[in-house]
Amino acid sequence: MATLSFNPAKIKSLTFQSQKPISTFPSLFNPTKILSAKSPSNHPKTRFFLQSNSVSQSSVSAPPESDTIDEDDDPTAELCYLDPETDPESISEWELDFCSRPILDIRGKKIWELVVCDPSLSLQFTKYFPNNVINSVTLKDAIASISDELGVPLPDKIRFFRSQMQTIITRACNEFGIKPVPSKRCLSLLLWLEERYETIYMRHPGFQKGTKPLLALDNPFPMDLPENLFGEKWAFVQLPFSAIREEVSSMDTRYVFGAGLDLDLLGIEVDDNTLIPGLAVASSRAKPLAAWMNGLEVCSIEADVARACLILSVGISTRYIYASYKKTPVTTKEAETWEAAKKACGGLHFLAIQENLDSDDCVGFWLLLDLPPPPV
Repeated sequence: MATLSFNPAKIKSLTFQSQKPISTFPSLFNPTKILSAKSPSNHPKTRFFLQSNSVSQSSVSAPPESDTIDEDDDPTAELCYLDPETDPESISEWELDFCSRPILDIRGKKIWELVVCDPSLSLQFTKYFPNNVINSVTLKDAIASISDELGVPLPDKIRFFRSQMQTIITRACNEFGIKPVPSKRCLSLLLWLEERYETIYMRHPGFQKGTKPLLALDNPFPMDLPENLFGEKWAFVQLPFSAIREEVSSMDTRYVFGAGLDLDLLGIEVDDNTLIPGLAVASSRAKPLAAWMNGLEVCSIEADVARACLILSVGISTRYIYASYKKTPVTTKEAETWEAAKKACGGLHFLAIQENLDSDDCVGFWLLLDLPPPPV
């Protein structure tokens, strides 16, 4: 089992029997096991700096003077870091979370934290806040301070994954002309939060074990697919991991539509021959279809065996019935095998849009990672 760290007139009415795998995507059989992944705490870009005015630090009992705390090991420390080898002008997208943490201050109130990074983790920023200053003005000022303190330009986009914070984040972004993007494709941020829960929050003096997240992620009932997103045929397919790497590395030159992942940063170490599961969708209007998909922040695809359908997750909490199939023992087995292969790959899978299922080329290619919600 893989672990991750930092480092048919319309598609929904097709049956499995009519689907044909793409010639360059082998048919799905038993997946190959994956090698172990890197440890998130060993990521070379992570830096921690103690801030003297930390709300978190001042709101809990101080340790005895005889106990010396290393700044890199202090769970109350805040972080303000820019990789010195990174050109500040190259950072055009941020990932942001502004939410309470399972930590109480001296008043017995939950502390809030702002966590910001870019997809490559070249920029990293954290700051604690008391719960009585949580508004768009506070966030706007914090965004400005990140730009000023680190000497980086304001981003073109800021991605965030909590629907409950959309109003505050959108208002703050609008003050600067930044495009707010609700999306679960904040993968660096999501994995970083998971790592911070284990290495920072759990060690914090005010940590409250068993506390549930205040702003839980939505998982609504799937809706019917908009007509402009229909394909004509689809198939469960798979690619060797080596081919996935080639697809991702050549995305800028080969595809107008799609999105990749920084596999090295995510710490995914997979044997080149490991078969990664995916979904191929064919349409005579492949380019318009890929263009529509490109604006949706595609997050993941799930085979819902109980409902005999495929679920497409986009944005923060939008879920569509992407395709349906006739439920038989054969189709159920194939869907279960596809989901098992995805799980064995640590949630890694892909979506390919083509003009036909016999084509060796894609019009759009999305590399996807199905992650559990963060513990905070």
